[in-house]
Amino acid sequence: MNPQRLATKRLKPGYFRVQKDIVIGDRKYDGVGNVAILLEEEFATVHVRSMLVKNAENGDDMPLRNYMNSRVLMARKGVVMVSPFISPNEKRVMQVLVQEQHPLVLLTDNGFRDYYKPADALFDACAAGRLLILSPWPYDGAKHHISRSECMALNAMAEEICKNLIMTNQ
Repeated sequence: MNPQRLATKRLKPGYFRVQKDIVIGDRKYDGVGNVAILLEEEFATVHVRSMLVKNAENGDDMPLRNYMNSRVLMARKGVVMVSPFISPNEKRVMQVLVQEQHPLVLLTDNGFRDYYKPADALFDACAAGRLLILSPWPYDGAKHHISRSECMALNAMAEEICKNLIMTNQ
């Protein structure tokens, strides 16, 4: 796959180059992917709350399933989903979005090293212009695990991004 990925990166260099200082609201991000996604009209977050997961673990999985399905249905109607996609349920939603070829914005907890490229299915989504990966923080080669406070901050940023873009693009 490496020669094919290299050829793809050479054909679409703009989608694989780290873009610095993408301003959304009062915050700057570094990004990889299609920044034109930020020009869409509608955005929504994917944030599976722990209460939904706890209820599902206790036998009431309908609210969780309804929430996850609602995000996919919104994407099918043209709403761009924004999330760090951290929890297993959020990752399932992201897998469906990628599989169904919907645009999305992925927030990441670590910046981008030189020659960064997304892995696997995200690489293909990036090459097709359906993905924008944003990071509010610089790359840290020693970073291994995301903290709870970083998870909470990224989810808050996803909300902030949606509000700012909806106000700006209307």
